[in-house]
Amino acid sequence: MTGPSSAPELFRLAVEALKSLRPRPELQLAEVRPPQRLAPWAYALSAEAIGPADVAATGRLILLHDPQGQEAWDGELRVVAYVRAELDAELADDPLLPTVGWSWLTDALAASKADFTALGGTVTDTSSARFGDISGPARVDDLELRASWTPRTADLRPHGEAFCDLMASVVGLPPVGITLFTQRSGN
Repeated sequence: MTGPSSAPELFRLAVEALKSLRPRPELQLAEVRPPQRLAPWAYALSAEAIGPADVAATGRLILLHDPQGQEAWDGELRVVAYVRAELDAELADDPLLPTVGWSWLTDALAASKADFTALGGTVTDTSSARFGDISGPARVDDLELRASWTPRTADLRPHGEAFCDLMASVVGLPPVGITLFTQRSGN
């Protein structure tokens, strides 16, 4: 990959759309080095979100571009999302957690009106127990969502907004404009 000015126009437009994102205050986005060798052109954002009760999530949103296209992608662009969050034990024990986690993504894509094809991914919930002299909580429960899809246009703003909404859902933030009773001041 050479300098940004030599990038294909489709890739440049897609990157500019992602750079135009203005996430809610509880979510921080930052440009990071994209993975190498997955596609001739790549761009990546890292994400951190903090929700009520200090629930935290980290994530990455990666844009891949191959001007030759890739058969599995069904296009020239591919968006890859990765989200990881620590959960409370009660939520982690819910057998529907993977289904709910996936619905957070599909609902966010639908709400943002992101136009895409070839959506696929996994939701993994894990529990780790600590024993002996290892410091930290006795049990840690995590949710990990990995997904990718092919946008049908270079306007990736709706896709980026969906990713931000996914991060907000994972940490339990209400929709923008809604205040939880526990968030009101003076209580």
